[in-house]
Amino acid sequence: MKPLFFHSFPQESALAAFAAPSQFQIRPATSGDLSSVAQIIAESFHHQNGLFGWLFPLLRLGIYEDLRHRLTSPVPHHICLVAVDMSADTTSNIVGTVELGMRFSDSWMQIGKSFPYLSNLAVNPQYRRQGAASGLLKACEKVSLSWGFQDLYLHVLENNNQARQLYFKLGYQEHRVESHLNIFFLKRSRQILLRKRLNADLGI
Repeated sequence: MKPLFFHSFPQESALAAFAAPSQFQIRPATSGDLSSVAQIIAESFHHQNGLFGWLFPLLRLGIYEDLRHRLTSPVPHHICLVAVDMSADTTSNIVGTVELGMRFSDSWMQIGKSFPYLSNLAVNPQYRRQGAASGLLKACEKVSLSWGFQDLYLHVLENNNQARQLYFKLGYQEHRVESHLNIFFLKRSRQILLRKRLNADLGI
């Protein structure tokens, strides 16, 4: 099957200039990667215990179809990246993924522009704390700069301390704390909008 790349902007040259950490290669996802990517995302964001264990295959299928739709849509600024373990001997050696797209003017932006937005950062539990997530995030920064943007945004749950530590370590700063009624009624953790100012001169 022909590899599927998701827009004509020069993100591939930006990634070629990026040195991935340790044994990981960061590259754009192809159509053949979608099953592995959907599995990693499903395992990272959904439990497999109890009732969720029965629903897990459906959740994974839904993620697969959503990915397939997004990645085949003619959107000018969207890319899915994968981290590949080059030392693995398995058939599927994808260990992590992230999506980079655009968010348009919203209440948390308070301006009439669109900005790059990170989502679905997920890493196989066996490969966490080994540099795959950092490699994916830094590659997204390179792509954002190649698109001509100097700010990058993402959301993180307030109670996700491990993810927050990673983002703060890489230079993200708190931009806004989201407040919704379901936080109080359903006792859900608040979302924090993080922002990083990218420095093209330093290649960050």
